[in-house]
Amino acid sequence: MSSKSSTNGGDTLLKRFFHSIQALSPVETLMVTGFYSEKIDAEINLLRSVMAAPIALLKNPHPELGQFSSVRLGLESLRSDYDVLIIALCDQLNIGRVELESLLEKFTQLTKEENAKQEIVLPIVKGQRGNPGLCSKKVLEQILEIPGVACRSYMDKHPELVNAVVTENEAYVLDVDTQADIQKLGLDPIESV
Repeated sequence: MSSKSSTNGGDTLLKRFFHSIQALSPVETLMVTGFYSEKIDAEINLLRSVMAAPIALLKNPHPELGQFSSVRLGLESLRSDYDVLIIALCDQLNIGRVELESLLEKFTQLTKEENAKQEIVLPIVKGQRGNPGLCSKKVLEQILEIPGVACRSYMDKHPELVNAVVTENEAYVLDVDTQADIQKLGLDPIESV
């Protein structure tokens, strides 16, 4: 997949994603790259010049180990003090500020509930797990205590901590993984990989 695949409006997927994230005023934005990191790094460097908040960039030296390894590396590299972490994919075309705020609102509701045990918010569309997911700092600290574990396997072992947000909004499960996806979604590949 090319990080430079653009939407019909001319913005790249990364630019759209970072505009959505930046609108939430994050305390830290960390992006983990793997395959095609050189092309993605170049685009991130362009975005850094126009974004208000800094974007930290980290390359996964072993992307062949899969997405979990990038998530784990990102979790281990966080440096800021935060209450909630959004773990997102940059190739979800229709995830915008509305989708992110909806999940954050649910997380905020959970934290206000007395004796609330759920500290993970996960969108579910037609029985399928979606992205992004939100986790409390407490949960992420517990995940980091277990070598080789990332969020998905932790959630599987602790379903009582997960608040499933059942929604019909397919933005949470739609992503761009292949050239066929780019064509199917009507995106313009500016640069092929």
